Amino acid sequence: MKGAKPTPAGNVIPMKGDGARPTLEAPGMLTELGREVWEELAPALARMSRLEPHYRYQFASYCEAVANFIRATNDIELEGAWYEVKTRNGLQKKKTAAWGAQQEAMNQMRRDSALFGLTPVDESRVGSDGQGDLFEKLMRQLKGKSADGSD
Repeated sequence: MKGAKPTPAGNVIPMKGDGARPTLEAPGMLTELGREVWEELAPALARMSRLEPHYRYQFASYCEAVANFIRATNDIELEGAWYEVKTRNGLQKKKTAAWGAQQEAMNQMRRDSALFGLTPVDESRVGSDGQGDLFEKLMRQLKGKSADGSD
């Protein structure tokens, strides 16, 4: 064979979706810990086409919720989740502010994570093609076809 020999790098044409997708820059208003969460999760979401430019601030909200969760959890580890207060009825245990912040952050994380498919259940919902035709399966069965459309 005359001429230059083919090389795998020069002859392989990447299929759609095989190339690396660019990751969005984190918004400047994120805290340092929020930015670390962004840098950890954003590349994976970009590869799955779940982090488009118009989702930037919603994802930033999720990153800050995770950062708040981490900070509150660290505070609970250091200070505990409860403190005691002496009242006229004796000693009572009260929840710390860190405990409340942790609960609030977890609730925010749950709400925002659903939008990006960050839980197994939500991932299957985000990845599905939608509900589809409600009666399609029933009509196929009535026409004598199997549920998958084959005879």
